[in-house]
Amino acid sequence: MSDETDFLTEDETVPGEGPAKWLLEVTDLKQYRYCPRVVFYRYCLPKIRPVTYKMLEGIRGHEEEAGREARRSLQLYGLPEGERLPSVYLSDPELGLHGRLDLLIARPNQTEAQELIPVEYKWSTRTPGPHFRLQLAAYACLLESWHIPISRGFIYEPLLHKVIEIPLTAALRRQTKTTVQRIRELIATTILPAPPSNIAPCVNCEFRRFCNDVL
Repeated sequence: MSDETDFLTEDETVPGEGPAKWLLEVTDLKQYRYCPRVVFYRYCLPKIRPVTYKMLEGIRGHEEEAGREARRSLQLYGLPEGERLPSVYLSDPELGLHGRLDLLIARPNQTEAQELIPVEYKWSTRTPGPHFRLQLAAYACLLESWHIPISRGFIYEPLLHKVIEIPLTAALRRQTKTTVQRIRELIATTILPAPPSNIAPCVNCEFRRFCNDVL
């Protein structure tokens, strides 16, 4: 990737939308798919969010993994060559999203001028659910504002030293845009959404004390 590529910083102003912080974050889509109430609490009751040990460990793990990534061979991803770009900040005011991608791999492609592959780290030993796939698709949509098609991404599980390739389909892209709209409607109405049908994950949620109708 050319050194001339410009990346927005989180303090810059996005044309037509004001400061970038007013855009939805990519992680909001993952949280909404996991449980809409997490997004509700974050935006409609922003001062009450607790910080858990699990959240702090996730932040620390990401910082440590960034150092290891620089020393890691791309063979882990099944790639013979490519350029690593860690912690890439992306923003698209038309899509209404911004976020920081864990890793972007740029590599030559036989049929295209360049292939871009988004990579997200997942700090769990469980199989990645639909919310992780949606998050990866959202980053693909942001990257495509550079007019480079994105066909796949990777979820890397550091705890298992495992890489999972995710096809980034048109259906996932449509789901990304639909979810952005639903989150905006949720914030506008400020109506507490229903809990997820499966409440097993609620036990480990930082907001479990706020959902007295569930737990």
